[in-house]
Amino acid sequence: MNSSLSIWAAVLAAYLVGSLSFAVLFSRLMGLADPRSYGSGNPGATNVLRSGNKVAAVLTLVFDALKGYGPVLAVLVWGGRWGLGEGTAALVGLAAFLGHLWPVFFKFQGGKGVATAAGVIFALNPVLGVATLATFAILVYFTRWVSLGSIAAALFAPFYEALIWGMGPYVGATAMMGLLLVWRHEANIKRLMAGTESRIGQKKGK
Repeated sequence: MNSSLSIWAAVLAAYLVGSLSFAVLFSRLMGLADPRSYGSGNPGATNVLRSGNKVAAVLTLVFDALKGYGPVLAVLVWGGRWGLGEGTAALVGLAAFLGHLWPVFFKFQGGKGVATAAGVIFALNPVLGVATLATFAILVYFTRWVSLGSIAAALFAPFYEALIWGMGPYVGATAMMGLLLVWRHEANIKRLMAGTESRIGQKKGK
């Protein structure tokens, strides 16, 4: 198999893995309602948590992260024999992320992609992953807005990569994921600006 064919095969495989909507799958396995039918309608761990089933939410979070982490790690570990390098790893990570946003198996109705993006970043550069996670955790700790932490972490990740490790394919991939994450949080941004975004631990109606 020539290198270009190997690249496209890896990208397609990553997109298909990313298209596995674990929020929907685990909800079905556990007899829960489709997460696209309640709450925010977002098939992700946070919305699954609204079902009251913490196990389903944790499993969704873990597997959504793994479907970003696994394909990238596979390319970095085994891709060399087929001529696949860091550029392909970046493309594969982006493909898995796009699969989560627009999953071919679920009528292209996907989630916001925070966990999958985190998995991709940790696989591409574990130190960058820690820095990005720390940005998220600090903002959430002080503001109790998960959405704000997610948006800030998404925007800072490519800047961390460029400033500390230099320009390269990882900067492009993290920047594209960051922009798409901000776009997927459009409704949250409007609520943040209006002062109506819910905080962690805040009861409805307050």
